[in-house]
Amino acid sequence: MPYFDAAATAPLHPVAREALLAALDEGWADPARLYREGRRARLLLDAAREAAAEAVGCRPDELVFTPSGTYAVHSGISGALAARRRVGRRLLHSAVEHSSVLHAAARHEAAGGTLSEVPVDRTGRVAAEDVAAALRADTALVCLQSANHEVGTEQPVEAVADRCREAGVPLLVDAAQSLPWGPVPGGWSLLAASAHKWGGPPGVGLLAVRKGTRFSPQGPQDERESGRVPGFGNLPAVIAAAASLRALRAAAESGPDEAARLRRLVDRIRVRVPELVPDVEVVGDPVRRLPHLVTFSCLYVDGESLLHELDRAGFSVSSGSSCTSSTLTPSHVLRAMGVLSEGNVRISLPYGTPEEAVDRFLAVLPEVVRSVRERLGVPAGPAASATRQAPGSPTAAAPETVTPEAATGSPGGLVLDALGKRCPLPVIELAKVIGEVPVGGTVTVLADDEAARLDIPAWCAMREHEYLGERAAERGAAYMVRRRV
Repeated sequence: MPYFDAAATAPLHPVAREALLAALDEGWADPARLYREGRRARLLLDAAREAAAEAVGCRPDELVFTPSGTYAVHSGISGALAARRRVGRRLLHSAVEHSSVLHAAARHEAAGGTLSEVPVDRTGRVAAEDVAAALRADTALVCLQSANHEVGTEQPVEAVADRCREAGVPLLVDAAQSLPWGPVPGGWSLLAASAHKWGGPPGVGLLAVRKGTRFSPQGPQDERESGRVPGFGNLPAVIAAAASLRALRAAAESGPDEAARLRRLVDRIRVRVPELVPDVEVVGDPVRRLPHLVTFSCLYVDGESLLHELDRAGFSVSSGSSCTSSTLTPSHVLRAMGVLSEGNVRISLPYGTPEEAVDRFLAVLPEVVRSVRERLGVPAGPAASATRQAPGSPTAAAPETVTPEAATGSPGGLVLDALGKRCPLPVIELAKVIGEVPVGGTVTVLADDEAARLDIPAWCAMREHEYLGERAAERGAAYMVRRRV
């Protein structure tokens, strides 16, 4: 069964498995003790730290191991902010950071700090000039991921680091997604990562704080890990994590270029999916991206159903779609990019993915999408009316329309009542009725599903209609669309 979700967690690397088993025999003792078993454990810990530091591009005494990547992020943010409290309490981050950064930021704000968010373009990339423009005298810390976890877009870390250095502000980089593929360039100040992203065991993260960076650890402290991570860590897992990271680096330097091979497979997916499946938007930067990750969104598709059908077909994939979320809110990453969120699929290929697995995925996907759309009663064409729906299906009934006066109190155009209907139904019903208005006419969609705010403008762009904006309604919002074709 092909596993295509390495961005969530990579399969355990064979070297990590071997190192873990060996460390359970040799590295179980307390490395802080002076007897033989403790000295042996200390040697193994020091070797792991040196290997991880070399892969990160820092000094061994700048790096500590943490219980997770999330812990590393939270500890890095809180420690840097506490150390620079006299400078200011303003935290600056991009709009597409991982939830661990956003949660740490929310906690900082609840404690009286202030936040500023840097927007991204439609590929999910920030501009270094925008970061520089947002820097102020009271900015205590900047957070920027090295590459996005949902769409794979790489960020201009080196350029942003230069701007931060000129302003005297430290930069924390979340390198969880990119570290498996190489060191993060640039003069970053703090760096966090997670071992299970590169094939190490779960429960191991790392935090690097470069010399000269002001840092004040928060929370419980003891003598371990430079006072930054209390408690007796999982030494066998740490050893296995460092061993797998070192093995990846050695393979990249001495053997065939796995990153280049996976990039070619991803390029094939990026090109072929829009050719094989109608009404698809491939998102993320097509060039400046991680080699193994591609994300696309399918119009008129329930993301949860799509993932279940792919799972039944033997493919394990992920999604940032609002349709897979228990809160029914769009992915904050896709929302910040302004791209389609419904029917979202993220493919992230682990090391060693065979070409045949990608070919089989491309062969299966069109029928999977077609079957999900058929169950939802999707129009046969972009401007089909409700009479073209599959008869007898409860989702194929004609969408409810109301007079403009009843909905808005003003004449003109058609009003579609999609209140109470969830992604992707508002967009599906818009597609059903758009053909009922003349070219130049308007449709106003009444919807209270948060995803509609993102998906209706994206649908207009894909269908070459004009999105006129939104306005508040008694319930939800009214989204206005002008038919152009």
